[in-house]
Amino acid sequence: MDNIAELSIKVGRALQAKGLLLTTAESCTGGGVAQAITEIAGSSEWFDCGFVTYSNASKNEMLDVPAALFAQHGMVSEEIAGAMAEGAIANSNAHVSLSTTGIAGPGGAVPGKPVGTVCFGWSVNDHTRTERLVFSGDRHAVRHQTVVHALKGLLQLLQ
Repeated sequence: MDNIAELSIKVGRALQAKGLLLTTAESCTGGGVAQAITEIAGSSEWFDCGFVTYSNASKNEMLDVPAALFAQHGMVSEEIAGAMAEGAIANSNAHVSLSTTGIAGPGGAVPGKPVGTVCFGWSVNDHTRTERLVFSGDRHAVRHQTVVHALKGLLQLLQ
């Protein structure tokens, strides 16, 4: 299922059933996940807030991602995605989070991290899971696939 609206509705139902609030920490998606979620009427019952932290400085200042992690792993890494997910919960009223950081293109590739590289973080009940994928297509396609995968990953964690 790649329908973002349907995925958002399912995420909302799962969060409501468990009495949980969601927050997002997004870089490469620029708030796309939060936008998809808030398209759903009633989402204020299960969505707390979203952080769009495009720069390293904003990830550090708003999400408490340690500067040393950027130096050690780079801006696009599972370590950064995990720290973003944990920082979003720590800096919100939410119980659950998801994060995205990646290279949507067309530029930005670095050795070992081609355009389309995206790292995800999901944090629920003090457990954080991360994943790294490489998507194909143009900037729009990479961002779309990232939103879909972020929501699907969250659904899996909630079920």
